[in-house]
Amino acid sequence: MKAPAQLALDLGHRPAMGADDFLVASGNEAAVAWLDAWPGWPGPALVVHGPAGCGKTHLAQVWRARTQAPLATAADLTAEAVPRLLAASAAVAVDDADLVAGEPARERALFHLYNLARETGGWLLLTAAEPPARWGLRLPDLRSRLLAAPAVAVTPPDDALLAAVLVKLFADRQLKVGAEVVDYLATRMERSFEAARTLVADLDAAALATRRSITPRLAREVLARHQGEEVQ
Repeated sequence: MKAPAQLALDLGHRPAMGADDFLVASGNEAAVAWLDAWPGWPGPALVVHGPAGCGKTHLAQVWRARTQAPLATAADLTAEAVPRLLAASAAVAVDDADLVAGEPARERALFHLYNLARETGGWLLLTAAEPPARWGLRLPDLRSRLLAAPAVAVTPPDDALLAAVLVKLFADRQLKVGAEVVDYLATRMERSFEAARTLVADLDAAALATRRSITPRLAREVLARHQGEEVQ
């Protein structure tokens, strides 16, 4: 008789986000160098841009640990919030800052936040999918300031970095997998950290639900579902 599937519960797993957990490679070393150079930046703002899952948020978390900066999103940027964001610390990180584009009130709030940081000797770390020139900003003064700010790209991981990230993600979940599983996934999956996080989470859930170890066979099955393919 086939054993019943075990219910996989989402217990709110939180990945490790400390500096010791961050993996430096060719795709992110320029951004890491810029963050290491703080507070010696040439101006009050730095823009770190790249595709979803490339590691921007982890970089922001590492910088926040050094600066005690609060984390805001584009939706948090209002005229009332600007003084409060810089009140507790002289620094603030804004995730997905490019989403202010086309929103007049949020563009003005980011403009005032930039000016306040410059006037008070504060710092802004902005993450985005694209560099500011491609945000479609409508406020000329904000656009000119952000175009003058240094912008550094974080690129998708190569095979070696992706394999190292997979090992870390499995370790975050206290899962033991063989090198053959990691190698199989790293050479076939989508090239992003976001895809790696989703894939590891789904493998964890599948192993628990079916009471199986994470083997190359299970990895092949889960990856095939991700890619919309039939399992051979």
